[in-house]
Amino acid sequence: MNKLKKLTLSLSITAALLSSTLSTQAVADDPKQGGTLVASLGTNVRNLNPAVQSGIATGFPGSQLFAAPLRYDENWTPQPYLAKSWDVSEDGLTVTLNLVDNAKFHDGQPITSEDVAFSVDVIKEHHPFKSMFAPVTSVDTPDAHTAIINLSQPHPALMLAMSGQLMAIIPKHIYGDGENPKTHPRNTENVVGSGPFKLVEYKSGEHVILERFDDFFIEGRPYLDKMVIRIITDPAARTLALESGEVDLASFEVAPQNINRLKKVDTLTVTPKGYGAIGPIDWLALNTGRGPLKEKKVRQAIAYAVDKNFILKAIKRGTAANAATGIHPDSPFHHADVEQYALDLDKANALLDEAGFKKDADGKRFGLTIDFGWAELKPNAEYVRGALKKVGIDVTVRASADFPTWAKRMGEMDFDMSWDTVFNWGDPVIGVHRTYLSSNIGKGVWSNTQGYANARVDELLEMAAKESDADKRKALYQEFQEIVADEVPLYFTNTLPYHTVYNTAKVGNPPLGIWSTSSPMDMTYLK
Repeated sequence: MNKLKKLTLSLSITAALLSSTLSTQAVADDPKQGGTLVASLGTNVRNLNPAVQSGIATGFPGSQLFAAPLRYDENWTPQPYLAKSWDVSEDGLTVTLNLVDNAKFHDGQPITSEDVAFSVDVIKEHHPFKSMFAPVTSVDTPDAHTAIINLSQPHPALMLAMSGQLMAIIPKHIYGDGENPKTHPRNTENVVGSGPFKLVEYKSGEHVILERFDDFFIEGRPYLDKMVIRIITDPAARTLALESGEVDLASFEVAPQNINRLKKVDTLTVTPKGYGAIGPIDWLALNTGRGPLKEKKVRQAIAYAVDKNFILKAIKRGTAANAATGIHPDSPFHHADVEQYALDLDKANALLDEAGFKKDADGKRFGLTIDFGWAELKPNAEYVRGALKKVGIDVTVRASADFPTWAKRMGEMDFDMSWDTVFNWGDPVIGVHRTYLSSNIGKGVWSNTQGYANARVDELLEMAAKESDADKRKALYQEFQEIVADEVPLYFTNTLPYHTVYNTAKVGNPPLGIWSTSSPMDMTYLK
């Protein structure tokens, strides 16, 4: 039997066994039916349809309203969901999804392979993550429960792209009416979904209320009767609501002072688990096409002068983890054995001298500006100004009037240095490649805004995007991370300190898998 075929069969069997294990565990934990979970979101929701909108604000309610073909456990193992099984062809050019037989949309219409094909078309055209389904050429629908995804090349990233909030299956009979799916009125009202919960009420800036869909295709699920997702944009107000028991669960909590405060509350569990596929990383971006930053030694010197430990301990207050590379440390592709630039001012000064930037009579070598994407990163920018002054670099902190102003500067590469937070979004093809491919230079915010070009990196990423052998793929990403660490178009400092907070005595089986609340919560229950 072909090695890939064996792997595919093994994955299907493993997924089925793990699914059974999950069900057994749920029984052992004696989950209770019923009750209303009160959760919170720190950002306003403007669109409930993940097929046309990215972001964690859409991901939380959207993953409850819409089902994806697959789901993943905390070990990055694919599990059956809307697809009860799947098969990858020997040449890697087709992926066959075998849908469950009894799935219905919230209006009672059956979910069929036609809806899968339609959803893929909508996502390809309207979702901002173009790399997810770029190799998909068509979707065949030989019968109502079989969808065959045809590819122009092997595309291992497709597996993660079919989970979480990334591949919402939306109803063709609703969205195929000729209106633009991106702005369709049914994205926020009278939503007809495919997931475990259906929409009761959405009020912008206030809440999203969901209730159990009784005809959900997994028998006995969801356990909850209702979810009330309160939109509380003030971090202090969310903290008070969690402390008082007004809110049962919050995800994507990021303020270090609030996280550490909540850790002291006996009734709460505060954990960073569950964000591996989101993959949020803070980094200092360096414009490699501009002034002194064109020189690798200058970029390395900046890395040696910036004390990562200060950022982790003093700014993030122990709530964030070290990020050695642009692939999140929870990812199976993360490779930590790279140069991490421990603080060394002597080495920084020597490198700047070698690069030809000697200190003048005032001890100054040259000047740079530094930007930051949002207020939480301003302390990082202020710190870098002081840190680089010690090695003769005069830094001016440049604030933007608003987020669009900063995003425009980044997209047009009108910056020297900038602090940024970027997500991996599951597979490196989806959220990592965009930052390093030379073909993606200067194509808007969160593209390759560093102007970084390395032919070997382009080659490695191209090969990794097509490589179906997991070990070979991992080796390609290891070499990629080593090259980038040496050339420093970005200096990686820390994971974003996302935490989930929940009432320990009340909430059972909180969403702590790789997608956090951007995954179905049909197994969450109230004790």
